[in-house]
Amino acid sequence: MIWKRSAVLRFYSVCGLLLQAAASKNKVKALRDNRIELVRASWHELSISVSDVTLSDEGQYTCSLFTMPVKTSKAYLTVLGVPEKPQISGFSSPVMEGDLMQLTCKTSGSKPAADIRWFKNDKEIKDVKYLKEEDANRKTFTVSSTLDFRVDRSDDGVAVICRVDHESLNATPQVAMQVLEIHYTPSVKIIPSTPFPQEGQPLTLTCESKGKPLPEPVLWTKDGGELPDPDRMVVSGRELNILFLNKTDNGTYRCEATNTIGQSSAEYVLIVHDPNALAGQTGPDHALIGGIVAVVVFVTLCSIFLLGRYLARHKGTYLTNEAKGAEDAPDADTAIINAEGSQVNAEEKKEYFI
Repeated sequence: MIWKRSAVLRFYSVCGLLLQAAASKNKVKALRDNRIELVRASWHELSISVSDVTLSDEGQYTCSLFTMPVKTSKAYLTVLGVPEKPQISGFSSPVMEGDLMQLTCKTSGSKPAADIRWFKNDKEIKDVKYLKEEDANRKTFTVSSTLDFRVDRSDDGVAVICRVDHESLNATPQVAMQVLEIHYTPSVKIIPSTPFPQEGQPLTLTCESKGKPLPEPVLWTKDGGELPDPDRMVVSGRELNILFLNKTDNGTYRCEATNTIGQSSAEYVLIVHDPNALAGQTGPDHALIGGIVAVVVFVTLCSIFLLGRYLARHKGTYLTNEAKGAEDAPDADTAIINAEGSQVNAEEKKEYFI
């Protein structure tokens, strides 16, 4: 039998008759304890209630039926030790990127020993160390678990959770949480306001920097030196605004960001484009279009010519020599006789295929 705060023990008569009975624990009369009350006593049942259950209440309870001979019934009461709220130790803020962090979660008073699990970003971490020690009362346990991992900037603001699972907690485990604070050097990126800067137009370069602590105001340079034209090149916070671009603005612009951990930088190569050249590049190329049309017309004409020649060769135009020489004959009979294509010379008839 398993109880947490209070327990009720019921004993029933096997033979159906309970004349006189008494409950005892470990051969000591249990009803002498003020926390133990008689709940029900009838001819077939004896029930007692134990309030404010402690670990010392665990043991064997006996119900004695005073008959001849005396009959007894026994029940064993198991008391669970509820684990204390866990505590996480080992974190000292802030932690530098790349450092090895060791966190320890500990809970005491559990019986049987509780189980500890670690979670990071709601993902369970399996590779941990587990230690179980018996408490001074030799009944409960102190359990600790140690988590080791190397931190990086992605761990900043992440919640690491230690969860204690135990059968006495039902479906509501006890948890302890530690939010990480990681310091790291800045990361820098330059973002232009337009991908094709044109002469005469303005340009804004934004220096996007991230770091912890937050980087100090950024430093802008051009070709390794100061900005050459402060009147047209205005720095506002993390932005560099260049008014009315011209060819002299071409060069390499550098943005530097610094915090207490370190420094980082990014570069942007500016090439100012001629707007007229860009317009010519983006407009229609008439020469190219004309060349394409000429090629299409030429291919079409060649196709028509070849098709006509093909059809002519397969049409089958026939010329014979049957009437050759007949044009000089004085009359029809003579023409027939003199004709080279007569029946006499029919075997010599020839055909010409063009």
